[in-house]
Amino acid sequence: MLTRRHIRVKVLQSVYAFNQTQHADLDKQEKFLWYSIEQMHDLYVLLLQSMVALKNHSEAYLQKSQQKHLATALELNPSRRFVDNKAIALLAENSFLQEILKKKKLNYWKEDDEYIAILFRDLLSKEWYTDYLSQPETSFKEDRTFLVKVFKEVIAPNEKLYEYIEDRRLTWVDDFPIVNTAIVKMLGKISEGNSAAVIPALYKNEDDKEYAIQLLRKVILNEEKLVSQIDGKTPNWDKERIAEIDFTILKMGIAEFLYFPSIPVRVTINEYLEVSKEYSTPKSSIFINGILDKLVKEFTENKTLNKIGRGLQ
Repeated sequence: MLTRRHIRVKVLQSVYAFNQTQHADLDKQEKFLWYSIEQMHDLYVLLLQSMVALKNHSEAYLQKSQQKHLATALELNPSRRFVDNKAIALLAENSFLQEILKKKKLNYWKEDDEYIAILFRDLLSKEWYTDYLSQPETSFKEDRTFLVKVFKEVIAPNEKLYEYIEDRRLTWVDDFPIVNTAIVKMLGKISEGNSAAVIPALYKNEDDKEYAIQLLRKVILNEEKLVSQIDGKTPNWDKERIAEIDFTILKMGIAEFLYFPSIPVRVTINEYLEVSKEYSTPKSSIFINGILDKLVKEFTENKTLNKIGRGLQ
């Protein structure tokens, strides 16, 4: 689920937090990094369960409508197309998902069901929801396509839900768009009778997990060396005038040049330019690009650029 860019962002947040702490402790910061990454997985599980909770709310709504004293013919015989959605059933029946929810006590939707009610009211207002209910029968593929639409157009963009996520756990704010993308990608891949893909691995492989911790350590433990590389490369900027977030991004980029031989230079530069566009000022990417380009030329001339393999420089 995590890409290298997501990992870079998590390490950036950890290094920044480390530098702002009066009594900095590397061990504690490493634990914070793992915690922050695990939080993303928790949010993923919670948002998956929101679709099951939405289906359960819809079923309760149908039952209440049938019990009305003056129920209409439509209320007495409502469409169960959404309640019986095969793709949602796949999520609801996934034992691994239910086990995580129970173990981590993440089934917030029972406590805070008013947010599910908000989502359901929004869903009721959609013309495509009415069209879906009117279909006499649907295939798994059609149910899956409909569920993707529910997530993309009702759940993911809901402002009240976003505020709730933000209040629950602060780290989830940055994770929200990443997790939303991962869920849409997963929903597009699941197939009938196969729920194995519902909960993807947090890391692509063990190399990515090792990369996360090594990047954090290399940046923090080589602070003086990394700062010395920046000194003198910013003629129009005193070190004190460089935004802290930009300074941290520069140190991370230099650390990748020097200590991660398998990562191509251009990949490092492009990735940190994208990170700076999202987390720093509009002009930061131009500033960071200039410094990193200058350093690459210098490292290449001095033969200190630690890269192995073809096409890495």
